[in-house]
Amino acid sequence: MHNMSKATAMILGICTIIGLLGLGYLLKTAALEYKQFERSVTVKGLSEREYPADIVIWPIQFAFAENDLTKLYALVDSSSVKIQNFLQDKGIDASEITLGSPAITDKSAQQYGSDNNVRFRYTGVQTITVYSKNVENVRQVMSALSGLGKEGIVFTGDNYQAQVEYIFTQLNDVKPAMIEEATNKAREVAEKFASDSHSRLGKIKQASQGQFSISHRDKNNPHIKSVRVVSTVEYYLAD
Repeated sequence: MHNMSKATAMILGICTIIGLLGLGYLLKTAALEYKQFERSVTVKGLSEREYPADIVIWPIQFAFAENDLTKLYALVDSSSVKIQNFLQDKGIDASEITLGSPAITDKSAQQYGSDNNVRFRYTGVQTITVYSKNVENVRQVMSALSGLGKEGIVFTGDNYQAQVEYIFTQLNDVKPAMIEEATNKAREVAEKFASDSHSRLGKIKQASQGQFSISHRDKNNPHIKSVRVVSTVEYYLAD
């Protein structure tokens, strides 16, 4: 009876050892498979395209000076009419032209400084703004506007308020194609990496789309926009 107990205990011990060894092997195999499953590569894909701006905002500023306030307002009105007629003759619709209020300065009312050397008591600036979707036509008119200088109109264009602004509003229309292009380029990079590392490219683990950016193509061509987006994609790798 005592010998049977010893034999039973030995058998149980052997079974336990075998079980532990088997469990250890299974755990090791599972860990290796899990580690392989977690192998991945993160890549980026760029899509960058150029599009023409579809809206132009053109502030036209002109300066004036007079000693008589009544004459000054008459000068502002006559100059504004000349400019508006010129714009419409060049194909810019009246609905695309906005006339702002003149900003007038009375030199004699200024608190500081001496007026002894001031030639004109009143000076000011008037702004006429063109807001149009016909960008190319407006650009052609811009180059011809200086001709009005022969009629005594003094244009000012060297300040921030007078800068021309070009806008691209079709981003939602181009987004799908650009995202697809960026994603495809990211996959090309990932496939090259997988090939070089003797692996196979698996499914996407995670992906993120960067923000779209719109900028001038260059400082001399602000009417041409560079639209850019970068997609980041992480793929699983397998042997």
